[in-house]
Amino acid sequence: MTGPLAGIRVIDFGQYIAGPLTAMLLADHGADVIRVDPPSGPTWKTPANATWNRGKRSIALDLKQAADREAAQALIAGADVVVEGFRPGVMDRLGLGASAALAADPRLIYCSLPGFASDDPRAQMPGWEGVIGAATATYRPPMDTPKGPPAYTAIQIASHFAAFQAAVAIVMALVARERSGLGQRIEMPLFDATFAAIGAHGLLIDGGVAGGRPDDFWGGLFECGDGRWVFFSGSTPRFRRRFVDAAGIQSWEAEGLLDIPRMTRDPELGSQLRPRLRALFKTRPALEWQELGAAAGVPITVSRTSAEWIAEDHARAAGIVREVADPALGPTWQPGRAVRLSAFPDEPLRPASRLDADRASVLAEAARPAGTVTSTHAALTQALGGIQVVDVSLVLAGPTAGRTLAEYGARVVKINGPREEGAGYRTSVHRYHTDVNRAKETILLDLKDEAGRDVFFNLVRQADVVVQNFRLGVPERMGIGYEQLRAIKPDLIHVSVSAFGYSGPWGNRPGYEPNAQAATGLQTRFGGDDAPLMQPFAVNDYGTGLLGAFGAGLALYHRAKTGQGQRVEAALAYTGTLLQSAHLNDYAGKVWDEPRGRAARGTGPLHQMYQAADGWLFLGASEDQVSMLASVDGLAGCEALAGDALAAFLEARLVAGSVEQWVTALTAAGLAAARVVTSVPAVMVDPWVVAHGLSVTRPHDTGEQITTVGPGVRLSRTPATPGRPAATPGADARAVLQQAGSAEAFPALAERGVVLERP
Repeated sequence: MTGPLAGIRVIDFGQYIAGPLTAMLLADHGADVIRVDPPSGPTWKTPANATWNRGKRSIALDLKQAADREAAQALIAGADVVVEGFRPGVMDRLGLGASAALAADPRLIYCSLPGFASDDPRAQMPGWEGVIGAATATYRPPMDTPKGPPAYTAIQIASHFAAFQAAVAIVMALVARERSGLGQRIEMPLFDATFAAIGAHGLLIDGGVAGGRPDDFWGGLFECGDGRWVFFSGSTPRFRRRFVDAAGIQSWEAEGLLDIPRMTRDPELGSQLRPRLRALFKTRPALEWQELGAAAGVPITVSRTSAEWIAEDHARAAGIVREVADPALGPTWQPGRAVRLSAFPDEPLRPASRLDADRASVLAEAARPAGTVTSTHAALTQALGGIQVVDVSLVLAGPTAGRTLAEYGARVVKINGPREEGAGYRTSVHRYHTDVNRAKETILLDLKDEAGRDVFFNLVRQADVVVQNFRLGVPERMGIGYEQLRAIKPDLIHVSVSAFGYSGPWGNRPGYEPNAQAATGLQTRFGGDDAPLMQPFAVNDYGTGLLGAFGAGLALYHRAKTGQGQRVEAALAYTGTLLQSAHLNDYAGKVWDEPRGRAARGTGPLHQMYQAADGWLFLGASEDQVSMLASVDGLAGCEALAGDALAAFLEARLVAGSVEQWVTALTAAGLAAARVVTSVPAVMVDPWVVAHGLSVTRPHDTGEQITTVGPGVRLSRTPATPGRPAATPGADARAVLQQAGSAEAFPALAERGVVLERP
């Protein structure tokens, strides 16, 4: 096996999504992953197991039997990484817990992905995806019907974000182990993981909401002449100008419809634009608008279904979806690798093994000796302490990658342009700066100016990682492309974030979060047949940022082994595809029947939202728990029902009581249930959330008390930290210039506008 993790052995005890997906991300990059299932196979019988278990070897063990527990202990003893997703305490009771394993081998990295944290009052409640989504305000009413019922999304945001962050943490723990010789315990609860997806939605300024997406006069979903929909992003002046030229509506500029400040001052003028755009898009079919945008360099993307995306030429040509010869399903199209590393070819993905197919080889290799603890940094407290990063990315995805590296201890310098346009700090300083740039130093530096580039090059000479999200070819035209920077710093790691990847027919197309949601099927999946609908959070942006940090961690680990730098690539479309891993697969006989549309309430009567007398609750149970459900006062008789009849029975009964009454009764019976919270601010001020650092409120240099999400992952030796509050853009200019050896140039640079100390 090739990849930066070649030689790393992972034991995967996970079930459902989060644990298997975490281990899959490691297997995709060369780790030897041994999949441990019960003799009956994975708990969830789903075709998606072909994706989550690809590239892994398989052994079946009954952990209730002493002999099989001994075999599992032997596997752990020979491992570098253990991944498990049971409720807290289960693995300890089996004799397979982290404390005993780390005592036997201090180099082990042991990662747990429970539904709720070990110190959460809900720790022993089953962590069903829907219950966690309900508790984290994931199922809010859509923005266009704020007083309507909550909307269920079939995208398992908590599970996927837990896997993304667990994979990052494991790789950072491997980097730390290279430096300290010691492993550690990691806990990534699914509830806590969701805060990374909440992101700027959780921003509060002096207690008030401040992180919403800014109004975009020119952007949004538009129905076209053929009844299909496109998402058009007109967030920057250059996109608007290109669009009016390509569409032949240059007269709109003379009318003032390109002048955002003027329309803001003149609501009557601003009110004219949206109806005219709606009428304009009705004049052509959707695909024609998309091609017009591609030719003009404007983000216009057809809102596809997932089935259309998996068959799209670009998705296949760019490896965003890959064909895998699964032994059970046959040829199967499924999401490709989430990140690409230039030092390793994007080789074909190996299929999942049949259940227990690798028993002999796995058991024969189980007892390899543990490594020796050797270290020159035994007191290491941050995995990336001493690592330096230069972050020149914009909006959310790239900055999230830089912020994640900072949470693990890297020193990150954030560079923005003094005259930045579009979705940046001038558009919404809190959404596009305060949240994603905490823990960083900030400078406003003009990279189009030779003197500004000289400062940048001096920073690169000291850097380990550069993060950027320019379009294909733009960094090279600016003189800051990978090869150009590698000439300055040969072992540099260059992380690039794009919309659709840099290869394939769409390699040079611009795009933002909504464009990637449209292209990959996320909007159509959520909106259903009526109209596409944006997912509840900016899942592509934040997910891509986390995966970009994962790629940077892989590259740092590889460099620690070899001294070699490389280019890392992440993309919104890669992430949008992977987020649908439970559904986005295609094989003979595939039926696209998963829940979709704003009327969806869950995946079935035992995993569904129900209306109570004073609100909504989410019930989570398995089919073998129906008798437990029937034991709840008022629900007797449900054990004789199934399907729609059971759902109708529960709807009729649950609406008669309060949310608190039912949640108390259901959880007392051993089932999972939670109030459907429809307010993100309510989640952010929850006392448990605040006490555990998932919501962090601090004074900023503006004098405001600013609340942001904090890191949810827990590492026992090198914990992730929120870092210092984000300073006003440009406030660290003098300190950064000092670091670059250009402190004496500050007056001249400031006078010319190459550097701004404050916007």
